[in-house]
Amino acid sequence: MESPCVACCRLNEEKVCVGCYRHMDEIVDWRKKTAQQYQQIAANIAQRKASWQPPLQQSAMTQDEWLAARERNRQQQQGVQQ
Repeated sequence: MESPCVACCRLNEEKVCVGCYRHMDEIVDWRKKTAQQYQQIAANIAQRKASWQPPLQQSAMTQDEWLAARERNRQQQQGVQQ
């Protein structure tokens, strides 16, 4: 699946990008997702768009946030493989 990224990575308070509506955990390691994960993310995006409220605050994703999300994804993938 092609990435829904619009090169506007700004996160709201819930760590959802205000550009593509993906949670930071959905953004990290995009190319390593399974077809089932892509389908779930697409559904999540549609749901977020339908109920979207402009964020009170937004911030750039920090390196620490990126690394933490990447670690969560790694752990999740290990759980799926076992």
